[in-house]
Amino acid sequence: MSDCLTLKKSNCKNCYKCIRHCPVKSIRFSANQAHIISDECILCGHCLVVCPQNAKEINSEREKAKVLIQSGDPVYVSLAPSFIANYGGAGIEAMRTAIKKLGFKDVEETAIGATIVKREYDRLLNEEKRDIVISSCCHSVNLLIQKYFPSSLKYLADVLSPMQAHCTELKKKAPNAKTVFIGPCVSKKDEAQKYEDLVDAVLTFEELSQWLKDEHIEVEAVSDKSEESRARFFPTTGGVLKTMAQNAEGYSYIALDGVDNCIAALKDIESGKIHKCFIEMSACVGSCIGGPAMEARSPIKDYTVISEYAGKKDFDVAQPAAQDIRKLFGVIDRHVVAPTETEISSVLRQMGKNRREDELNCGSCGYNTCREKAIAILQGKAEISMCLPFLKDKAESFSDSIVNNTPNGIIVLNDKLEVQQINRAAMQITNLRSEMDILGEQVVRILNPQVFMQVLQSGRSVHNQRVYLIEYKRYVEQTVVYDAASKLIICIMRDVTEEEKVRGEKEEINRRTVETADKVVDKQMRIVQEIASLLGETAAETKIALTKLKDSIQNE
Repeated sequence: MSDCLTLKKSNCKNCYKCIRHCPVKSIRFSANQAHIISDECILCGHCLVVCPQNAKEINSEREKAKVLIQSGDPVYVSLAPSFIANYGGAGIEAMRTAIKKLGFKDVEETAIGATIVKREYDRLLNEEKRDIVISSCCHSVNLLIQKYFPSSLKYLADVLSPMQAHCTELKKKAPNAKTVFIGPCVSKKDEAQKYEDLVDAVLTFEELSQWLKDEHIEVEAVSDKSEESRARFFPTTGGVLKTMAQNAEGYSYIALDGVDNCIAALKDIESGKIHKCFIEMSACVGSCIGGPAMEARSPIKDYTVISEYAGKKDFDVAQPAAQDIRKLFGVIDRHVVAPTETEISSVLRQMGKNRREDELNCGSCGYNTCREKAIAILQGKAEISMCLPFLKDKAESFSDSIVNNTPNGIIVLNDKLEVQQINRAAMQITNLRSEMDILGEQVVRILNPQVFMQVLQSGRSVHNQRVYLIEYKRYVEQTVVYDAASKLIICIMRDVTEEEKVRGEKEEINRRTVETADKVVDKQMRIVQEIASLLGETAAETKIALTKLKDSIQNE
């Protein structure tokens, strides 16, 4: 399959919204990025519409169309009938005038091809008496059947789509002509590439609008009623049926829109519950006017505009022979290997789904059931980390393990000073037997609330504040932090009672040591003074004796 849809990897935020809305889960997640699986994708474009980051984009064929124009061959536009809704009520003449300014030879309505197709549908029922006929206008529905419901291929109408039928007619009129289809669909790009030589390029309304804008060309919002056509109803739900004669005896005529409804119907067909009916199937809710490349969606307004512009007659177009508008469909292998039950059970256990009741089937990962998710993991499309309940339980378990095993006491309060969480260490500090004794209660029941009120009012944290809890005869070093985002007050308490006891003992020892030292110093000073006194008396007596001896000698 051609890569009609691509992904801007830098934009993907791993939100899983695309996989939640993908009806066939054809998106693979790896390294926190979404990847479209071409073999499984039906190009419905739902992921494009719902992506909040615009990570998905349609590959443009605008340059290809310009090259066709520059080739010198006449290039005709087949304009999808939903144009009247996309371009504010502008009729075919206003669209023709604007588009021809881009260099195209002429513009015609795809509804011409729709007229041919609906006539062939009536013929299949009336002449061939087929049991079930499924319309083949929507390429996404065709891909859905080819890839996921191959047993129903025999019921898919082997008829060209309106786009192909119209472009075939355009090329009949001008054998050297090139054709460009313009519409609200992504899958038409793939259809054009898969069935060569019918449609040379496909543009979306968005691509056309941007091209017109770049060339400063405006589409006048002027309608016209030059020609009526019931086939203009084709882009609405039930629009194909509105154009058909519906005169095949014994047949029921049913219109379905949305891939989920189409899947449900195909399952009924496979089970053998459905017979003798014509089923119009559209992948988009609301049919083509709900297409992914419609620039704005207003279901009631869009249908009203289509209805007013259509009519009760058919285009005057010659009906080709049945073999000239025949289209063959083959099975498309998705290359998917079904995992074994043992492998599925093993992955479920890795996701924390050990019992049936553990399988919440919440759909947050994008898959409808945990089992589907496990299969996707085994097929390389998903990762275990996509299971949000599993991650939440894992994170909470890890967080609880840390909180409950830390030696520090932790108490969490809300902005009403009510206890929201308390760990074992904090319960030991405050002499609580069970957390249920305090959860939801005011913290004043176990602690002085002054510091919490102070932090709540000021918004400033308190760090490593040492306080004595007199009622518990404990010293703690507490840090109180206010988390404004969650409006929670977190108190972390380190029991320093033993440290305080040791510190007190050390202080007592130091005090006693100082006292002893003072006493020793005092005693030593007294001894020194006494020695000094004795030494002083002896020295005086010696001095007197020597003086006398000196005088005596001198006198002799």
